[in-house]
Amino acid sequence: MTIRRRYAIVIPAYNHGAQVRRVVEKCLQLGLPVIVVDDGSTDATPSVLASLSDVTAIYHKENQGKGASLLTGFAAALPFADWAITMDADGQHDPDDILSLIQAVPEGQRPLVIGRRMGMGHGNVPWTSRWGRRFANFWVWVSCGRWLSDSQSGFRIYPLPETLHLGTKAKRYQFEVEVLVRAVWCGIPIIEVPVHAIYGPPEERVSHFRPWLDFWRNTQTFARLVATRVLTPSRLRK
Repeated sequence: MTIRRRYAIVIPAYNHGAQVRRVVEKCLQLGLPVIVVDDGSTDATPSVLASLSDVTAIYHKENQGKGASLLTGFAAALPFADWAITMDADGQHDPDDILSLIQAVPEGQRPLVIGRRMGMGHGNVPWTSRWGRRFANFWVWVSCGRWLSDSQSGFRIYPLPETLHLGTKAKRYQFEVEVLVRAVWCGIPIIEVPVHAIYGPPEERVSHFRPWLDFWRNTQTFARLVATRVLTPSRLRK
């Protein structure tokens, strides 16, 4: 398949030294620019990235959150790319599915594409992922009136520079739900495409999701978004 649009792959990483090499090397086989944002890792991630060629590595001195890392990667991609393809550094997403996401972008349109993870009922999928997806899907719908089946998937295509102009405030995991709500508010189409989800056994997974703290942060983010939609609807019209 010939990729005519200008894409860059953006991968946020935090203490994924054991997985990031495999993910990056598979992405490089697609012939697209790859940007990895190391979000203040304290393991081998920086040294692994330094050993990889043909990769743009950006380093946060301190951990700032997944949303902040994505925004850093988007800003770095903007001078040469029209679209940013995002995926996690833990190996959960299959780079082979990138072409399916690209093929879903209609000619002449500027949608945001979500990789809807299949097989989330598998025994290796943690309960926090299954429950968190249902929780987020419901509150995204309340916040913007659009039902999405996998609002927490980090495997996406973002249109640039539109995404950078949405005015998102969340800088951690909550960025990924807030950006969807604001995209709907601004009239950016959202397309969902089925993709594989790869969950290894618990002892092999690296997750920085903290259920109670992140649940509280999610609640704060959705409360702010719902209040904006209800109290100041005129602000949502562009």
